[in-house]
Amino acid sequence: MAQTQQQSSGFSLPAPADAASAANAPTTTATVILPPGEKFEGTYTVVSDTSSRDLLVGGGILLVLFVAFFFAKNAYANTLVAKRVPPNKANAAGWWLFVFLASLATGVVLAAVNSAKFMTPLIIGPVAAVGLLALVLMFVSGRK
Repeated sequence: MAQTQQQSSGFSLPAPADAASAANAPTTTATVILPPGEKFEGTYTVVSDTSSRDLLVGGGILLVLFVAFFFAKNAYANTLVAKRVPPNKANAAGWWLFVFLASLATGVVLAAVNSAKFMTPLIIGPVAAVGLLALVLMFVSGRK
């Protein structure tokens, strides 16, 4: 009677293992990240979510980098003006440099904060596309 109740519930306990062989068996740990909807057969550890402290530190680093990139933008625009590029084209090229550097820094900071969460094609793809477009536009608009 007890066996039929156990089998009908859909849950069964594994057979008891020898305690001595289980103590000597090596244990391995691997981190597996699966796409949503797929199931992993076996034991696994859930990857923790990004803490707000990590995001705050990453945002602070990005803010400092953006200020530095702004000064680099002005220096690049002034260099182009010295090379006889019209000021409006030099300014546009400087802003495209800023966008390129900002997207590059954003991708790096996101990868450092939580690469498992932020290095997916859905997130890093648009960041990389904006960076490449800004790089091309920087060179095109920086011409005489």
